[in-house]
Amino acid sequence: MDLEEKIRTWLMDEDSLLEKKFDENADFHYIIEFPKENIMDVVKPKGKDAIVVACATQVSPEHLTLMNSSTPEARRDFLFDLQFGFNSYLVDFDLNVNKDVLQHFVVTKTIYEDGLSKNEFMKTLNRVFKSKLFCIFLINKQFTNVNPNIKPSNENDMFV
Repeated sequence: MDLEEKIRTWLMDEDSLLEKKFDENADFHYIIEFPKENIMDVVKPKGKDAIVVACATQVSPEHLTLMNSSTPEARRDFLFDLQFGFNSYLVDFDLNVNKDVLQHFVVTKTIYEDGLSKNEFMKTLNRVFKSKLFCIFLINKQFTNVNPNIKPSNENDMFV
């Protein structure tokens, strides 16, 4: 069984596979749902002996309003705590920040083929998802009381 077939089988076993995406820079690229209602990507970059799991998240307008209503110091403290937390999850991340306000972020984790097993693959999917949740929880914790007229939500649809 080749690598792509193995990954596809694991995703189908977990009922997570949504679609295969054309990507000229990848040997294969799957859009998955893990867990339910959370979209992620599983990519095998061309010329690499690794799989990359990625989750991109757009911060909701409600949460952007909360962050914009806070002090510059609170926003800088949040960004520091966020980066510190992401590092503790042992993931890579890219933050899109405008005037110390997080706009969107991408969390990634790479698994090299020589360390790839179903167990490691599933742990990586979980780690990337938990990293996303960490950011959502941190936003709610640090900005909920900034403006009492704005009610944040813990619903997953607050983040795309």
